[in-house]
Amino acid sequence: MPYAMSVIVSRAIPEIDGFKPSHRKLLYTMYKMNLISGQRTKSSNVVGQTMKLNPHGDGAIYETMVRLTRGNGALLHPFVDSKGNFGMQQSRDMAYAAPRYTEVKLDSICNDIFGDIDKNTVEFVDNYDGTMKEPLLLPTTFPNILVNPNQGIAVGMASCICSFNLKEVCETTIALLKDEKADLTKTLIAPDFSTGAMLIYREQDILNIYETGRGSFKLRAKYNYDKKNNCIEVTEIPYTTTVEAIMDKTVELVKSGKVREISDMRDETDLSGLKLTFDLKRGTDPDKLMAKLYKQTPLEDSFACNFNILIDGAPHVLGVREILKEWSNFRIECIKRRLNFDLDKKNARLHLLEGLRKILLDIDKAISIIRNTEMESQVIPNLMSAFEIDLIQAEYIAEIKLRHLNKEYILKRLEDIDTLRSEIEDIMRTLSSDVAIRRVIINELKDIIKKYGKERKTQIISDDDIIEVNEEQFIEDYQVKMFLTEQNYLKKITLASLKVASEQKLKDDDKMLCSFECSNKSDAIFISNKYNAYKMKIHEIPNCKASVLGEYLPNLLDMEPDEKIVYMAVTLDYSGFLLFCFENGKMAKIPLKSYETKTNRKKLTGAYSEKSPLASVMFIQKDCELCAFSNINKVLIFNTEKIPEKATRSSQGVQVMTPKKGSVIAKILTLDEVTFTDFDYYRTKNIPARGAYLKDDDTQGTQLSLF
Repeated sequence: MPYAMSVIVSRAIPEIDGFKPSHRKLLYTMYKMNLISGQRTKSSNVVGQTMKLNPHGDGAIYETMVRLTRGNGALLHPFVDSKGNFGMQQSRDMAYAAPRYTEVKLDSICNDIFGDIDKNTVEFVDNYDGTMKEPLLLPTTFPNILVNPNQGIAVGMASCICSFNLKEVCETTIALLKDEKADLTKTLIAPDFSTGAMLIYREQDILNIYETGRGSFKLRAKYNYDKKNNCIEVTEIPYTTTVEAIMDKTVELVKSGKVREISDMRDETDLSGLKLTFDLKRGTDPDKLMAKLYKQTPLEDSFACNFNILIDGAPHVLGVREILKEWSNFRIECIKRRLNFDLDKKNARLHLLEGLRKILLDIDKAISIIRNTEMESQVIPNLMSAFEIDLIQAEYIAEIKLRHLNKEYILKRLEDIDTLRSEIEDIMRTLSSDVAIRRVIINELKDIIKKYGKERKTQIISDDDIIEVNEEQFIEDYQVKMFLTEQNYLKKITLASLKVASEQKLKDDDKMLCSFECSNKSDAIFISNKYNAYKMKIHEIPNCKASVLGEYLPNLLDMEPDEKIVYMAVTLDYSGFLLFCFENGKMAKIPLKSYETKTNRKKLTGAYSEKSPLASVMFIQKDCELCAFSNINKVLIFNTEKIPEKATRSSQGVQVMTPKKGSVIAKILTLDEVTFTDFDYYRTKNIPARGAYLKDDDTQGTQLSLF
């Protein structure tokens, strides 16, 4: 528990000033090194000095610094002005240079991070060994907590704060300082990121984040189409991804055949900025391809918000309004402390000058007292009694140089008394009024906007402008024929290929189990002997020729040991039924819709009933007449419309054929598959029925077809 609390409070979760302890220690060290106005120094020097406050090692300190630099590009408003290679936010593999090669100093925005820190605006505490003091928080002049992004994983909780445009944040804070119920969406449009890209604006999602501090939104890459070279150039990508992640996923899609329009891909990023180039094949529509890549690669990515912030040492998930309110309270306290500091200084100065004015009446007397006092220790008491001044005033007068004990010098000093009194009255008036303090904050925020305000980097696009593209739109639509063998080999052959060569290659002891003609956009459902159903998209199965064995299903479906596929059905719209015939004579008619899932699940357990062994499976589009055979040559022709459909996949069904004791149902066939023609002899109007024995004239042909 102490470790968990330490990680939450002292490491992973940012505080209201927008910094984690590691950031604060680093920046404060640079401030004390006078890097806010001086020249850049080697990063190694800063890292070494920071270890006086941060004991976690030089590697961790330098990594913290890298993210805060202008060169890395992770922040909208970097705190560290850098020289050298600091890697790149959009790159996973680009390594930053060692600290001995890079140079840093504080960026100009840090003037408004540390501006009042020497005026007792924040609390200071001992460092880890008690040899130095460090600030608990930094007196940020603007709500940095929302301006720069922050992520952290603690124990049992995490924090993920997106960045917003500085100008929008300051304007929103001003609006809330004037009216606590101000509409946030009028000034704070949406998050803004240093990597640019485009934000898909869904009003309800953004409002949810503003109100609760939780939610997500989508970012997508920006691209240009170079018509001359027939290539797409991606110039901005989502903040949450990297160039390498996009390239890896694209390569995977190209290798699997899901993307066929790209002929080459290059990372052309240089000092001028990011560029990822896709060379296109002739005739490719770039917009359609990008819609496909947005769907299947990190070119479109989500940012999940979790505004978890430490307030007074305790974590709280806050909405934007609550965060700005907490920051305003923090800033009000900083300003009060600063005003009290200034007030004490001015009162002390006024007190000294009032003592100085008293000796103006008789300078010669003051000089005489100092000159004629024999003991040095008696100078101060003699001045105090002669001019009725206190110890502090007497000390000040006694320390004045002899050359300054003239009327001109003293009168110049006394001119400041009226100014000081006026300034003290102003400070007192401000301190006594919350409205006046809020006005001070508003003026400071307006100055921040003038100094550092920038246009948005992330473009906002409406959700209505996004064309929803289904993966099916990119699937080539052509007719194929699917073949399944007893030994679980699967073939997908185009009709054109079958016309050229139709002779199927099979293993010597293998034979064809079933076959279907269907569209390349169809789904395949495989029924196994372990009561499972496996689903695959037909377009994901590679085409083959009749002269090859085909794909081995256990490799494609990740089946259980000793599991075997006993039947296959293909469908485009999940219409029709699966008819399960069990050895006990019962049959279950299950709508194919029962096997349809909203998610892309590959495996469905409990595909059919386990109460009796499965004799046969058949896929039927609509009710029809079928012929059932038992193992003792009894035959029954029945209509499936007599069998009620059951939505529950594991249904036992209803009794159709009543088997004779000791016999079982062997198989069901369509009427086209049997050789006899006298259907009325075997037909029944009602079920269940016992059926009739095969006539001698029908036995030979049927047995040959059956066995």
